[in-house]
Amino acid sequence: MTLAQELSVGEVARRSGLAVSTLHFYESKGLIASRRTGGNQRRYMRGVLRRIAVIRIAQRAGIPLEEIRQTFAAIPLDRAPTMREWERAMRAWTEALQQRISDLTDLRDKLFNCIGCGCLSVTDCPLRNGDDRLGAQGPGPRILITAAERRSRRKRTAP
Repeated sequence: MTLAQELSVGEVARRSGLAVSTLHFYESKGLIASRRTGGNQRRYMRGVLRRIAVIRIAQRAGIPLEEIRQTFAAIPLDRAPTMREWERAMRAWTEALQQRISDLTDLRDKLFNCIGCGCLSVTDCPLRNGDDRLGAQGPGPRILITAAERRSRRKRTAP
């Protein structure tokens, strides 16, 4: 690899839109890699920009960094993912993303109805938990959590 094919940490930060500290953090988590020069400066291969782009998009979609790291574990750090590797990663994330989309759509629809009534106290409100009847089921918004859990179970058991 020639020096012209490598980027400094500052150049990667500028081109990716990330802070240098974020690049160091990603590197410490095994998401990206660099080599050190004789003067102990980081140098990145240009392919790291694509990898960073995928990481940022996945994070924005709500995929945790640990899950991103696990998905990328099969892809060597010294190059950009191939089409086959990218497809495999997307298959791994598709189900989780679809579940998130369903949950967010459900929440949006229920909150929209609440905005319409404005009170959260009518008997048919999907978020109402009168007299804390659902408290025994656990913490959090039990109606929404239970609905999301039901959808998730149906998808796991579907043929």
